[in-house]
Amino acid sequence: MRKKIIAGNWKMNKLPNEAMAFFEELAPLVKNTQNEVIICAPYTDLFYSLMSTQDTNIKIGAQNMHWEEKGAYTGEVSPQMLKSIGVEYVIIGHSERREYFAETDETVNKKLKAAHENELKPIVCVGETLEQREKGKTEEILKKQINLGLEGLTDEQIRTTIVAYEPIWAIGTGKTATAEDANNIIKGIRTEIAKMHGEENAQEIEILYGGSVKSSNSKELFTMSDIDGGLVGGASLEASEFSKIVNFE
Repeated sequence: MRKKIIAGNWKMNKLPNEAMAFFEELAPLVKNTQNEVIICAPYTDLFYSLMSTQDTNIKIGAQNMHWEEKGAYTGEVSPQMLKSIGVEYVIIGHSERREYFAETDETVNKKLKAAHENELKPIVCVGETLEQREKGKTEEILKKQINLGLEGLTDEQIRTTIVAYEPIWAIGTGKTATAEDANNIIKGIRTEIAKMHGEENAQEIEILYGGSVKSSNSKELFTMSDIDGGLVGGASLEASEFSKIVNFE
């Protein structure tokens, strides 16, 4: 039985003192949820976030990592570094990383394998641009991202991979795919994974929706048959709003 996962992606926001204040407010608001609650914080907030959430049900993730364990990669952070301080999750291949920092399906695949090798739980992002959507290429683009990004994973690794479908045209724009559209596309992603790893494994993998998720649309999205929660951007920056999304209020 798949669980619901609500993950917040703070992107390049919040100083450590702001992060600690956020968790102090959020923790009592989500303590009774049956859903998995994750906040993916900037590197400088990770230690403070982990300390602030020690006695709570909130999990902490990073927003990116390198695939190598060490070396001459100025400015990068390795999976071992994340693991050493207690980080459990890591976002891989977010569209902003692909657009601004030249990430490819191939580098996403390297990072995905490195995350699993270091027992980090990856949240791997896929999604199409508005231009690709308007040209009817959504299915083609997602198939390519899934096949290249998830290439070479074992069945066990695929079962512990979280996929986030994030239509790029809906990120930070206020536009949201309809619940039915998002659900159908996520069904298609699950079908593609089934071709690679079998139906049983595909039915175990959690697939999230991301793209202008907020409290006013979360319940409709998260109660669809194949949407297993959300990767939430701007709405994760306010504890009260994020708690409503977590609780589907």
